[in-house]
Amino acid sequence: MRADIGDRIVIKSHRVGQPDRDCEVLEVHGPEGGRPYVVRWGDTGHETLFFPGADATIQHFEKVGA
Repeated sequence: MRADIGDRIVIKSHRVGQPDRDCEVLEVHGPEGGRPYVVRWGDTGHETLFFPGADATIQHFEKVGA
């Protein structure tokens, strides 16, 4: 798993009727874009250190001006 600042991590729900969760990557602390990440959760705005598991996917966004 590799992420850059500004990417979005999405965790699929494990229960019917429960929404997926997503967060924005604010900082990358692992080597070469690896875990862990400091993220801001979309549903609460809470910032935390996060080690995503196998159920997480990363949405990469093209950097503006790159």
